[in-house]
Amino acid sequence: MAQLPSPFISHTRKVCSLYKRALRAIEDMNIKRHEYRYNAILLRQRFEENRNIKDLRVAKELLLAAEEELFQNKHPDPSVFPDSPGGIAHGRFIDPPDSVMDFWDPVEKARYPKYFAQREKLKEEYVKLYQKLYVNSKEIKKPS
Repeated sequence: MAQLPSPFISHTRKVCSLYKRALRAIEDMNIKRHEYRYNAILLRQRFEENRNIKDLRVAKELLLAAEEELFQNKHPDPSVFPDSPGGIAHGRFIDPPDSVMDFWDPVEKARYPKYFAQREKLKEEYVKLYQKLYVNSKEIKKPS
């Protein structure tokens, strides 16, 4: 649930996101480190100049103009982190489903007795809930 976007994103969060994306765009220029730092300081200065604007209409116009400027100046082949969507390692490692633990050897399960005792209780509760919701509430007609 944490990764679902909320319907309202505050202006402050939008500005922070824009700043971070602008820094990443400067990184993508493949320039030397001291030139990157110089450009990052100039970028921060531009953001600081407009920090104390109280009128939200003006602030929103500035934000939209900055978004457009970032879009026009972004690198044609931006760098992507390997595990991020679009990266070369995205989705490489998947989490196995919980049902895999049903096939553990009893010797392996003996190393974690409390966990597997609790897990068995939860599985029984789940079966009871399933029976209550789906099996007992409806008449199951057997084929004749």
